[in-house]
Amino acid sequence: SGGSFPASAESSHQPSKRGRLSMAEAVLAPRTGLLRHALRLEVLTIGWNVLEAAVAITAGLLAGSIALVGFGLDSVIETVAAAALYWRLHAELTGRDGAEVERIERRALRVVGVTFLALAAYILYEAGSALWFREAPEPSPVGIVLATLSLIVMPILAFAKLRAGRRLESRALIADSKETFVCSYLSFALLLGLGANAGFGALWAHPRAALLMVPWVVKEGL
Repeated sequence: SGGSFPASAESSHQPSKRGRLSMAEAVLAPRTGLLRHALRLEVLTIGWNVLEAAVAITAGLLAGSIALVGFGLDSVIETVAAAALYWRLHAELTGRDGAEVERIERRALRVVGVTFLALAAYILYEAGSALWFREAPEPSPVGIVLATLSLIVMPILAFAKLRAGRRLESRALIADSKETFVCSYLSFALLLGLGANAGFGALWAHPRAALLMVPWVVKEGL
């Protein structure tokens, strides 16, 4: 009485706490799915690069191939970058607050940038030394197979991470996808160098192929 609404009438005009939670969950669900998808991509990146590094460095040392050892080191660096992105994505997925996620995003972006520049410095030193001292590498069938497989796997991962990064609006994930594109480029350059060496005896194709990587790597690092 007295003109007041019954409790049932009032509740019909206001969503329940559970209803509000359900609406929030519905809004967050697509992003949560994207985060999980991106995490899986980073796990695949880490797994592939650990295997790639082990094979490339071992085969490169046996063949005396600067380009192949450098390719293996790139896999190590790519693993560091992927681990930084895993940390960033996991932070958001586990409910860290927005400000903390943003701080982790910036840190992950810096890690990726530093890994680019570290890779460029290594390539310049090793390839320059090989050319200066005229270190002739041996042909490496294992390296050719590895570069071919990487040329297939890396672009698929790179495009998938780029799409996820754009949808999540994550600069760090987009940068990481570009580093995976660099790995694809390295695969092509390595295959070119190893193929020229095996097919035509072009002993200096390895370091020259490695040096072709440097401008793009430096640009992306900066």
